[in-house]
Amino acid sequence: MKLSLFTDNIDEYLKKDGVVNYENVNIIQLADLLWSNADSDVDYIKRAYEFVRDNISHSADINEESLTCSASEVLAAGHGICFAKSHLLAALLRCKSIPTGFCYQKLILDDETAPILIYHGLNGVYIKEYKMWIRLDARGNKEGVNAQFSLEREQLAFPIRHEKGEEDGFVIYPAPDIKVLEKFKNNKTRTELWDDLPTELGYIS
Repeated sequence: MKLSLFTDNIDEYLKKDGVVNYENVNIIQLADLLWSNADSDVDYIKRAYEFVRDNISHSADINEESLTCSASEVLAAGHGICFAKSHLLAALLRCKSIPTGFCYQKLILDDETAPILIYHGLNGVYIKEYKMWIRLDARGNKEGVNAQFSLEREQLAFPIRHEKGEEDGFVIYPAPDIKVLEKFKNNKTRTELWDDLPTELGYIS
């Protein structure tokens, strides 16, 4: 596995905008709290990742119908789907000048009830101490899902099943994909979005 950057301009992986809005006071306060308890950049990344993974629910897991998209919305509501949780993790890390981007995998939504290929969102994070990028999936663990922070052996939420047409994504993009964001704008509830999840990316279309 070899990760690659969409752009070599590292500043693009530190930007804030309306989605990765790390100037929000609540995000700053949380980042400062996590930072104060960390003993290194790597420890902070792990703490931020585990906070989003474990303390922010996946909306589908708790049958939550409201949609959150921006980092501040996700933090305020305490839940979000995979893309939304990746926006919050990026905000927490960029807030402390840690380059962070977005990765996408194409997965079967549900083998039994919805055997269709849709995109799933996660993060790419730069580990300065080791001069390496890693992928982290803050989707949230549950039965059958056990994503972990690791510098040695990547452990994401879902294994890629090539025989079912699933595809891994090794490019780290600097901003959330425009077609993913369009889905949030065009749907009012999670149920609506679940019937209209992204099947293509603006970055590669």
